[in-house]
Amino acid sequence: MRMIRPLYFTAALLLLAIWLGLGQTVWAERQQANAELPLEKLQAVAEVYARIRSHYVDEVDDEELLEAAVRGMLSSLDPHSSYLDSDEFKALQEGTRGEFGGLGIEVGMEDGFIKVIAPIDDTPASRAGLRPGDLITRIDDEPIKGKSLNEAVKRMRGEPGSTVELTVVREGEDRPITFELTRDVIQVQSVRSRMLEPGYGYLRISQFQERTGRDVREALSDLKKEADGSLRGLVLDLRNNPGGVLDGAVSVSDIFLSNGRIVYTEGRDERAEMDFNATPVDMLHGAPMVVLVNRGSASASEIVAGALQDHGRAVIMGSPTFGKGSVQSILPLGRDSAIKLTTARYYTPGGRSIQDEGIQPDILSEDLKVSRVERERDDMSEAELERHLQGERPERDDEAERTLAQEDFTLYEALNLLKGVGIFTGR
Repeated sequence: MRMIRPLYFTAALLLLAIWLGLGQTVWAERQQANAELPLEKLQAVAEVYARIRSHYVDEVDDEELLEAAVRGMLSSLDPHSSYLDSDEFKALQEGTRGEFGGLGIEVGMEDGFIKVIAPIDDTPASRAGLRPGDLITRIDDEPIKGKSLNEAVKRMRGEPGSTVELTVVREGEDRPITFELTRDVIQVQSVRSRMLEPGYGYLRISQFQERTGRDVREALSDLKKEADGSLRGLVLDLRNNPGGVLDGAVSVSDIFLSNGRIVYTEGRDERAEMDFNATPVDMLHGAPMVVLVNRGSASASEIVAGALQDHGRAVIMGSPTFGKGSVQSILPLGRDSAIKLTTARYYTPGGRSIQDEGIQPDILSEDLKVSRVERERDDMSEAELERHLQGERPERDDEAERTLAQEDFTLYEALNLLKGVGIFTGR
């Protein structure tokens, strides 16, 4: 006991000093000088710290022990709050800029396992066949149960060219699936575009980064030039887009809206309450839009889909989205570490909470595969009769339509919907 008491008081004074320092800052910022410190609980924490230092079977490092305490506090809050050491903080900053090392997979925690939110396009994770909803149970044959999200992410990161083995439990599969992936430098091209048919454009956003809004504007300008100045319709593909930077989502939404609210947030801290509104110019000038979403569409993707849906600006097609409607703020701790803390919730312009609900599509559409069906021999048409008269009709690329239907049936249906809206509005 004589050894414990000095350690106890030292630890108590240390933790109390830290708490008071943080408390004074918060009180000054929020003007809550009458807040009470939970002194008994702080004393209990300090006593646990002292007993671990004195009685644990092996000697422990003070810095590691205190860091573990911070990690524990944050991980007990929700799946998205966490402590970021220098490596993790650096990796987060690199990710928002669109270049980082690893597998190219957005993950979260569920029931002690790592849950795949979405693989990022053209990365080792997407090429290997990982899907949204997969539960990673082992990394290099080591069980992941009991490890923190940050620990698991660290295990999956590594030198480009090195390999890692992931064991996955997938809904509908009787046995776990094993994937061997080769790590790579992930350079995310967040925006891709092409013309589906004359006048009908396709825009794919795989992740929201700092430059995504600018990239979307450039892609739309190119599509409009290819369509002789204006588009008749656009498919915006947000499937398997795990989110990213809030400003990117606001900027993209603003491109297609000419007025009104885009998204707002609410939290306990006044600084967590934000309201974003559209500027007057819609780059498509009201041309019809279809937004594709699925279970892998999360966070910033849901903000865009929710804003366009609430304003009646686009038809949302696909399956219900992930349902991550919380805001994480990065609060630096000194120069090389930070905490990622959930500080607010997102709300769509109509006041709907995205959290745990997601965005419900206007038109439900599952990911289906289409294959050619051989017709019966007596199933004939006029065009197949010998010496039939040639019709007078514009040239159509039927083969291109069949190929699109086989490659991506949901996109094929979205294009047909755009055509139907165009016909209806034209009449």
